[in-house]
Amino acid sequence: MDRAVAPGSAFTRPRIIAAGVLLAVLVGLAFAFPLIRRWARADRAVDATALTIGTVTRGDLVRDISVQGRVVAALHPTLVSPAQGIVTLRTKAGSVVRKDDILAIVDSPELRSTLEQSKAQLLSFRSDYERGKIAGSQSDARLKQQVALSQLKLEAAMRALQRAELLRKDGLLNGPDYEKAQDDVHVAELELSQAQHEIGLNQQTVDFDVRSRKLQVDRQQTATDETQKRFDDLTIRAPFDGMVAAITVNERDAVAANQPILTVINLSSLELEITIPEEYAGDVHIGTPLMIGYGNGEHAAHITAVSPEIVGNQITARAVPDQQWPEGLRQNQRVSARLVFESKKGVLKLPRGAFVEASGGRSAYVVDGSMATRRAVTLGSVGASEVEIVSGLHEGDRVILSDTSAFGNVNTLILR
Repeated sequence: MDRAVAPGSAFTRPRIIAAGVLLAVLVGLAFAFPLIRRWARADRAVDATALTIGTVTRGDLVRDISVQGRVVAALHPTLVSPAQGIVTLRTKAGSVVRKDDILAIVDSPELRSTLEQSKAQLLSFRSDYERGKIAGSQSDARLKQQVALSQLKLEAAMRALQRAELLRKDGLLNGPDYEKAQDDVHVAELELSQAQHEIGLNQQTVDFDVRSRKLQVDRQQTATDETQKRFDDLTIRAPFDGMVAAITVNERDAVAANQPILTVINLSSLELEITIPEEYAGDVHIGTPLMIGYGNGEHAAHITAVSPEIVGNQITARAVPDQQWPEGLRQNQRVSARLVFESKKGVLKLPRGAFVEASGGRSAYVVDGSMATRRAVTLGSVGASEVEIVSGLHEGDRVILSDTSAFGNVNTLILR
């Protein structure tokens, strides 16, 4: 009743399909194992599309910073009224002026009256001075006449004495008359000596009086000249070739002494006023080069002055171009500038990113495929757009440039 059955084949279709599926799974696991292992080792996953990645290259690096500047005029005096009065304007704001052009006139009746009084006083003092010189000459002439008369009296007395001596020898003259002749000679000598002495005293007195009057005249002349200068200054003139920047009064306004009238700027003495963060204060000095960005290019310049103090965490410096200012610049115009501190040749460098400030320049995340590994680095010169790599990275490495402070200093990242 039994019937023999032939044995079935081991390679049935279900078994072949099952074996194929198992083999595919094993191959997939073999290829996915490194990735799975790396994912298992990763500390955090981040969105790769939100990151900026740069490549380490070798080349020239310029250490610089970008700053903002304002064009100012080195010469921009504000002209004021020298006295109280009514102002008449002869120019307008924005007008180009030449040196000594009349810009405004201040009418000051008070100063005009003071000037006339000063001139009248000067004429009076000059008259007294000339009168004193004439009076001195007259007194000197009288005293000289007195000396001459005293000289004649002495000569007459000496002749009379000679006659008295002759008569006394002949016995024709008594003693009292002879003694009187001698006394007359002594009296004449005393009168001559006194007259000569009075001439000297009178000359000193006249010289002193004339000198005092001359000093009075000189003093009044100085006061008059000063008043005249103030009166001439009522005509306000341009101190140099330039432009009227601003006028602070209106036509026929009443102005007080020393009140500002207008401001004139010298367009040939423009400077760039820049503010620099205080952390770069030690790098900025007179002569530091910079590039002024204006129009479609940059213009070389250099620092000419640096403020000695820090205000608001910034220092102020002044700069001028090496050649000429670009055409079209105006007072108070804002421009950008780039301070150049140093230039290095053939160094490893990386585009500057927020990772520099986030890690203090001590670490960076190096990208390898879909993973990023934290690596210790040493940075050198830090410029406005690039940083120097001293150690820790190699040419061709890809580095996350974005802010890494949110990663919490983890060692590995998965880039999704």
